[in-house]
Amino acid sequence: MALPNQQTVDYPSFKLVIVGDGGTGKTTFVKRHLTGEFEKKYEPTIGVEVHPLDFFTNCGKIRFYCWDTAGQEKFGGLRDGYYIHGNCAIIMFDVTARLTYKNVPTWHRDLCRVCENIPIVLCGNKVDISAKSNYNFEKPFLYLARKLAGDPNLHFVETPALAPPEVPIDLVAQAQHEAELAAAASQPLPDDDDDAFE
Repeated sequence: MALPNQQTVDYPSFKLVIVGDGGTGKTTFVKRHLTGEFEKKYEPTIGVEVHPLDFFTNCGKIRFYCWDTAGQEKFGGLRDGYYIHGNCAIIMFDVTARLTYKNVPTWHRDLCRVCENIPIVLCGNKVDISAKSNYNFEKPFLYLARKLAGDPNLHFVETPALAPPEVPIDLVAQAQHEAELAAAASQPLPDDDDDAFE
């Protein structure tokens, strides 16, 4: 869903809600896609920046209207207007900050309270590396596109225009990051504060 003053398109488009603790790299991540950065719009009443990100698939062009919190999450939660009509979501945490991971269930609960049964991707980001090197940038969007299209074979046929990497990734470091991500993925979500969900 675009903002009222934002151009709409005649190909499939989806409202993508990006949530997570402040400082996890949500804005940095979404700004890698140059056309989305160029066409973004700010809506002060909800405190949101919406970046239209286009991807080219074997089934045609699709657009994600990426809703970014513009820092509102630092003031304690987000208003329902941010989530409403969300078609899919990314929950982001910082792999170097344990608290941002422990808060994932809270973000998930808030999201599911307003948006039922939407595809959600959990993204572990290392703000100074992953978000600024374009490392795995397309993976969350590809997963969501496949879920929304109901087609596990959907794939991207063209690379989006991304900002040039600000930091290089060497192959040894990349292998280490992939091992760390695999180890993180195998960890159970924290359950030591179940009483917070009553």
